[in-house]
Amino acid sequence: MVREICKDIMLLNAKARAATADDKPIADDLLDTLKANSHRCVGMAANMIGKAVAIIAFNNEGTFEVMYNPEIIKREGAFDTEEGCLSLEGVRPCKRYRSIKVKYQNEKMQIRQKTYTGWTAQIIQHECDHLFGIII
Repeated sequence: MVREICKDIMLLNAKARAATADDKPIADDLLDTLKANSHRCVGMAANMIGKAVAIIAFNNEGTFEVMYNPEIIKREGAFDTEEGCLSLEGVRPCKRYRSIKVKYQNEKMQIRQKTYTGWTAQIIQHECDHLFGIII
């Protein structure tokens, strides 16, 4: 189900709880909402649809992916940039990394690790920040 984009700063500032297999309906709603907003958005965290749960969804070069409990475990190539967010107005400066390694769980709650680079790495970093209540 497509959900409304949350703009409540109190909820956006809240740290997400760990996701479980029971949170699959939230992941499904998050993915539906991302796809419905894909003309103006490339990634979303569950708190952006009003759920403080550690789930992100993103567009990885044309393929939509979902991660439960993502954790960035390696960062390389720091750079400064500016980003926007559906939950906020305008753009803001931030620091990102060109390459990241992420440990996460898939929809079957299996632990996976994968390295992402470039634009996809930047998207994941932005969404992972949301899970810790960090707003650019």
